[in-house]
Amino acid sequence: MGGRTPSGGGNVRTPTLADAADALARGEHDEVLRLTDAILAEQPGNDAAHEYRARALVALGRLGEAERHAQDAVRLDPEEIRYRELLAQILSQEGAHRDAAAEFGRLARNDPRATEWTVAEARERIGASQPDMGVAAARRAVRLDPRNGPAQLALAQGLVRTGDARGAYQAATLAVELLPGDPRAREALADAHWLADQDAAAFAEFRALADELEDGERERIVEKARTLYRQHAGWAGRLLAGIGPLFELAFSRGWLHPTR
Repeated sequence: MGGRTPSGGGNVRTPTLADAADALARGEHDEVLRLTDAILAEQPGNDAAHEYRARALVALGRLGEAERHAQDAVRLDPEEIRYRELLAQILSQEGAHRDAAAEFGRLARNDPRATEWTVAEARERIGASQPDMGVAAARRAVRLDPRNGPAQLALAQGLVRTGDARGAYQAATLAVELLPGDPRAREALADAHWLADQDAAAFAEFRALADELEDGERERIVEKARTLYRQHAGWAGRLLAGIGPLFELAFSRGWLHPTR
């Protein structure tokens, strides 16, 4: 194992950052924790050790601890982009979307040509229920690169939230073209149809997506379709929509059609 001399030498070699990096690359996350424990015991100000430890903790699902070590890495070297990006990603996974957006926004301001961070800021703003700020960030990304699929997708999602049906449809149509096969782009297009009162088109896209998706993602799409159907159903339709298994069967078979 890394960090020990051959048997018979009797000495234990001090773990190094290279040992931790190698263990991380091999996916040996518990070993990374052991190695960085030893490194930080002797060098508590070693920013890279905090980074490796944070990445291992993320892989182990221990996000709170990972955030603390990512914060330590940023504190020790505020100019290192890699640390701030890691912190933003951890915050996003924790659901702290406003804090994640602030970090991605800081990264984007330091490198205005990097559309990836601007798109990430837009997604986090939307996730933080700040759609207007999300749209503004997405528009910045689209101005930098009009053919950037994730930027168009973020713009479409934000415009759906702000109620701009025409803008959402245009951005979602481009996102579907630029991200072929991406269910998020197709969902954004369905949402734009729904917002524009094109309910049949939205319902058909939701049904196609439900056929392709699994588990929680499928359930979320089916719930959208159920809400859309209820808006226009008579008493019998509302009764059917209230019976989950029956609605899912009729929905998946194509027996249901929303009518205005």
